[in-house]
Amino acid sequence: MAHYGIVSKKAFGVQMPILRKIASETGRNHTLADKLWATGIHDARMLACLVADPALVTKRQMEQWARDFDNWAICDTCCLSLFDKTPFAFEMAHRWSKRKAEYVKRAGFALMACLAWHDTDSPDSRFRRFFVPVKREATDERNSVHKAVNWALRQIGKRNATLLLEAIAIARQISTIDSPSARWISSDALRELRSPNIRNRLKKKKKS
Repeated sequence: MAHYGIVSKKAFGVQMPILRKIASETGRNHTLADKLWATGIHDARMLACLVADPALVTKRQMEQWARDFDNWAICDTCCLSLFDKTPFAFEMAHRWSKRKAEYVKRAGFALMACLAWHDTDSPDSRFRRFFVPVKREATDERNSVHKAVNWALRQIGKRNATLLLEAIAIARQISTIDSPSARWISSDALRELRSPNIRNRLKKKKKS
């Protein structure tokens, strides 16, 4: 786990495919998820994210779990498999993007990325609002944070041709900020967003 930058005080090292298999066999079980999370064991908490019921998640629970995040894996799994399916996802993404705590802030931008990836119904305007925190927090030099900011920017740009052009414009603005983190976010995002593969995929998506 440490090889992938996953550091947790209590962990058994159960591989993700095994956890997903267990979750598939178990199904959604919110009571079980609460008990798994309470153990403080990394593997149990990863499973909790997979079996918790998004319909039963509250803002209070989201705050409590986010405060417990101690590595990128639990943060991203929770956002990808649970938090982005709640009705509070957009609100919490904005709220957490302003926090100082490293993995809570990462969760804010991870949520933005997950919503841009999974939410096919929301209008562009909801994602356009994410450009404000993306630009604001681009100077955060913490690796786990600026990578999430970059992830959010790229995923928003990959939603459609309109947001692609806007994301490229934001990336160019970020490139002018005097910060190593901002310059990296900009160059990495532009490398992907300007690629022919992205443009071709969005053209095909528009035709379909």
